[in-house]
Amino acid sequence: MLNGKNVVVGVTGGISAYKACDIVSRLKKLNANVDVIMTKAATEFVQPHTFQALSQNPVITDVFQTPRYWDIEHISLAQKADIVLIAPATANIIGKVTHGIADDMLSTTIMATTAKVVFAPAMNTKMYENKIVQANIQALKSLGYGFIPPGSGRLACGDIGAGKLADIDTIIDYILKIESVEKDFYGRKIMITAGPTIEAIDPVRFITNHSSGKMGYAIAEAASKRGASVTLISGPTNLSPPSDVKLVSTSSTLDMYEAVMEHYGEQDIIIKSAAVADYRPNSTVDKKIKKQEGDLTLTLVRNPDILYELGKIKDNKVLVGFAAETDNIIEYAKEKITKKNLDLIVANDITQEGAGFGVDTNIVYLIDSGNNIKKIDKSNKTDIAHQILDKIKECL
Repeated sequence: MLNGKNVVVGVTGGISAYKACDIVSRLKKLNANVDVIMTKAATEFVQPHTFQALSQNPVITDVFQTPRYWDIEHISLAQKADIVLIAPATANIIGKVTHGIADDMLSTTIMATTAKVVFAPAMNTKMYENKIVQANIQALKSLGYGFIPPGSGRLACGDIGAGKLADIDTIIDYILKIESVEKDFYGRKIMITAGPTIEAIDPVRFITNHSSGKMGYAIAEAASKRGASVTLISGPTNLSPPSDVKLVSTSSTLDMYEAVMEHYGEQDIIIKSAAVADYRPNSTVDKKIKKQEGDLTLTLVRNPDILYELGKIKDNKVLVGFAAETDNIIEYAKEKITKKNLDLIVANDITQEGAGFGVDTNIVYLIDSGNNIKKIDKSNKTDIAHQILDKIKECL
């Protein structure tokens, strides 16, 4: 249920605007308070009175219409909203928001809100696949905006392909998933490291590992949804940062070390899930090393152990480490708990199928400082992220 949640539904000018009526009706049945904003084009497909009857609230169609409150209307709705859903979302509204254009009631409300904004695109297949539209979608995703992918099939224009508004059930399930999480970390500050680090050999080559950053990003998203203020310190990945998360991008282990130490003091909880390089080349050259006869010898030196250094200054903070191992999983993890002064360690065997780097699932052991062990069988990394946070609650 969405008891008392304030959902602003933005309806734009597409043939599937009529489906937004069902969305509003479903949201009301889930006990949400729904306000509808329609673009001028949307009113050509569905009359505002329809949405007014379904939402039991006046429908906003014009920036300059008489406001219901003394507040400026788009600011009032923006502040009130727990979530803003744009369904259908045309290429036009996606492009406007991407480029900071606020020239109607819906776009100004989106710009003014700090609530989660979710787009459900619906448009012609060729338009949806257009490189400009896809670039705009990717840009908004990178800024934390949510997208519900369109369905495929026969479109109103007769084309067949992607571009249909997602099924109503899919849209409602997405909203429920966002709003159903308990805000049990509200007021907590959490720093999470994620991804690999890279150590340059020359301008072309570097040393790194197979980490994708998926586990750390999943924890960051879960913590943010549960109300935490999250700082995500990330090595190079291909992932879009979760919404409402402060992203600090780093490259080398030394970069990550400096970023961690800079942000450490203000945190309540530190989760070190990044796979940092233990060693780096003794020196880096500024020109490409040319291939020559014989072998090339690299001299490697130790990088700082970020987790160990944090353990020395932990104070009353909760410190969580990760152990990606290939053998003696439990034994090595317990050694790290003691050596690095950890409250909790997440250990896994990266040789197991469905665990470790680059996949969406994992198999882990949660081991606390009292040597209590909980095994989490193969699960998706989002579920594991929430179980890690549940265990951290016990440590607080």
